[in-house]
Amino acid sequence: MRIHERRSLGRRLRPYFTVFDGPLTLIIVALLTVSMITLYSASIGIPGKMEDQVRNILLSFLVMWVAANISPQTMMRIAVPAYAAGMILLVGVALFGIIKLGARRWLHVGIDIQPSEFMKIVTPMMLAWFFQQRAGQLRWHSYLLAAVLLMAPVLFIVRQPDLGTALLVVAAGFTVIFLAGLAWKAIGVLLVLFGASLPVIWTLLHDYQRERVMTLIDPTSDPLGKGFHIIQSTIAVGSGGMTGKGWTHGTQAHLEFVPERTTDFIFAVYSEEFGLIGNLVLMLLYLLLVGRGLMIAGNAANLFSRLLAGAMTMIYFAYAFVNMGMVSGILPVVGVPLPYMSYGGTALLTLGLAGGILMSIQRHRKLVQT
Repeated sequence: MRIHERRSLGRRLRPYFTVFDGPLTLIIVALLTVSMITLYSASIGIPGKMEDQVRNILLSFLVMWVAANISPQTMMRIAVPAYAAGMILLVGVALFGIIKLGARRWLHVGIDIQPSEFMKIVTPMMLAWFFQQRAGQLRWHSYLLAAVLLMAPVLFIVRQPDLGTALLVVAAGFTVIFLAGLAWKAIGVLLVLFGASLPVIWTLLHDYQRERVMTLIDPTSDPLGKGFHIIQSTIAVGSGGMTGKGWTHGTQAHLEFVPERTTDFIFAVYSEEFGLIGNLVLMLLYLLLVGRGLMIAGNAANLFSRLLAGAMTMIYFAYAFVNMGMVSGILPVVGVPLPYMSYGGTALLTLGLAGGILMSIQRHRKLVQT
């Protein structure tokens, strides 16, 4: 008679606590370490920031752990109801949303929530499910329907207005459509149509959005007003030189010339104190982050997982590219934080969810490559 050894509670629970992907976790921890060093300097004179950020990081890792324990098959099952719930919440924001700083982005359901953040993850998940259901039988109208699924939440988010979040949703969603096999010829046509529609888009922009574009072209036209952010951040980035002024010795930040120095413009503080060499190190970390995400996408077990992993990786890239471009004065100011660097809870939770999804896909990857 065979005697079945009963596994201990620790052995049964162990798989749930070994879900973190080693390389991805190491890169994220490295970025968070750089973040805390920079935030300490940027928040001198602002009590409570460091403690709050530690709490945000712990919550982000909790979300990452939960997501990493959810299988891609379960994600496929919840994609449609999650997308539907997100659209209902966006409609709720449009009808009953709370206005803060001139924008209607929040909905009060016991607590204030921002559904547009939720859609950064849910929209590409929905599109990945859509293409998985049509694998092997894609037609031109499949991509048209996918575009409708993408633009539905984007239009609501733009209307709030929240151009930065809308751009991130478009980037993640379009990545799914592109990886699903969208032809380069179609992309060329879309670019031509986009260029032709720019005059119409310009008329649809809010006044402050048009002012941001004009300020980008010539920030000196209003140096103490609309151009102040760009001028001061580019001065900070340039004054760091090759090696920087040294940790906690950045004059632009500590003399309070750099606005939002702990959040959207923390890259200006980092650049001033650590210089070009520090920037190269930070960019290397982001390249490793994106590279690891692409590697996970390449090893994914099915089309859904591959498309979703590609979209999560694009979120990392878009956050970093837009923020660095904004702070450096080559893109308009749109309020996008620097991933794992900027202070804040909402963005960290979104990034934690994206990281957890990548880790789940890596755990369920193909064991044998064909």
